[in-house]
Formats: sequence, C-alpha cells, structure tokens
Amino acid sequence: MTPEQYVQDKAAKSGSSFYYAFLFLPPPRRAAITAFYAFCREVDDVVDEVQDPGVAATKLAWWRKEAAAAFAGQPSHPVTKALMPHTTAFDIRLEHLNAVIDGCQMDLDQSRYLDFPGLARYCHLVAGVVGEVASGIFGRTDARTVQYAHKLGLAMQLTNIIRDVGDDARRGRIYLPINELQQFDVKAHEILNRGYSERFTALMKFQAERSHRLYDEAIALLPAADRRAQKPGLMMAHIYRTLLREIEAQDFQVLHQRTSLTPLRKLWIAARTNWTVR
Repeated sequence: MTPEQYVQDKAAKSGSSFYYAFLFLPPPRRAAITAFYAFCREVDDVVDEVQDPGVAATKLAWWRKEAAAAFAGQPSHPVTKALMPHTTAFDIRLEHLNAVIDGCQMDLDQSRYLDFPGLARYCHLVAGVVGEVASGIFGRTDARTVQYAHKLGLAMQLTNIIRDVGDDARRGRIYLPINELQQFDVKAHEILNRGYSERFTALMKFQAERSHRLYDEAIALLPAADRRAQKPGLMMAHIYRTLLREIEAQDFQVLHQRTSLTPLRKLWIAARTNWTVR
C-alpha cells in the first residue's frame, strides 16, 4: 500500500463529515487535505484508543519526533510520507502539527475545564489550527480568512463536544466548563451516570446557542473574495450545523447515544453547498 492509499483509507474509514467535503476538491488540494486529516486522525486515535495514559504519552512523543524528522527530510510513517510533498505549496508547518499533538496531550493531562476560555484554548489546538491549515489548502487570498477558519473550527469542535457528552463521560472526561455546570446546577456525577434533567437540558441549550452564534460569526468573517475557494469548509459547517439541529430536535439525548447523519445525507448537504455557494 502506498502512502497515498494509506491516508485515503484512513480518511474514508473514519466516516467523518470532512471526507465528504474533500470529494469536491481538485486532486492536488484533495491529496494535501487528506494527508493532513489522516495525520490528525492518527494522533487523535492515540488518545481515544490507547487505554494506558503512559503508553499514549509515549506514542504522542513518537509522533512529535516523527513530525520533526519529516520536516528534516526523513519521514518514516505513511502519513508523513504522504503529507510532506504538500507542505511547501500549502504552507503547512511543523508548528501546525505540533499544535495538534499539544491538543491531544491536553486530553491526557486534564479531563475537566474550569471555564470557557480554558476550553477555547483546547479547541484552538485541536480544531482552530486544523481549520487554519485546511483554509490554506482550500485556497485563501485574504488574511481575514484565517480568523474565519479559527472561529469555524471552534464552532465545530463545540458541536463535537455536545454530541459526545455521553461518550466522553464514559472515558472519564467532561469538556463542559465547570463554572457552567455550576451555573445550571448540574453535577458531574449526573453526567457520568447518564442522568437527564431539566437542568441538564438547559445547560445543553446554552451550549448549542453559543455554537450557533459562533457559526454565524464565522460565516460573517469570511471575505467574499475567498468564499468560493472555502466551499469545502462551508460544506463541513453546514453538515455539522445540521447535526447540531438534529441533537436539538432530540432534546439533547446525548448521554446514552451518539447522534449522527447518514453518509447519503452528508453527501447531499455537501453537494447542495457546492451548488449554492458562489
């Protein structure tokens, strides 16, 4: 299997909404974003799939060394071999890869966030930086597009957090800020024990309203000159926002199930965005 086949396989098997947006890109850009996304998945899988924190930390340290070696001209993993040919053309830098690793390291180092600024810092590393790199691959001519990408990354990561409250709790993690749990009088043990209440629903409505506000703010930041090039990001935004609305329609039943959209529906949303964005 070639490095290019490996990353394509990794992206396709993830079932992620990102994959459907990649399909609409021209081959060079699609190859670059697929390789970068595969890197993000590899690093994220270390935290999600490795039970022993010590082993996970060792694996993340290996990825940090691999990223440095790759930018020094000696990639050894199929993902970095697939990614390196695109780094110069799309301004993908070692600091970007290290930021993603730093975000995953935070998952090993802490399982709670005191307030939203602390959570936003985590989201910056695991989603904002990813949005910045993706926007560069899609094509940008205006520096303001980076601001759009970071804010959209934050909105999408918060949507992930809302969707995954139950799954994360089963791993001992609660990303919802502690001061907001206190604001709505929701105890951590209620979430860990899958306890629904009107207080929990009110807390989740608060989270969803913030996510919607961030989507609106992100779209407003996107310069008209880059709107057409950034269609893949807008596809992902529409897919994620549709998912958020599904969760809202189900009254935030996220503690015992993981809401998802069918592949056909994701593809339809991506195609519709491709047709309508000019």
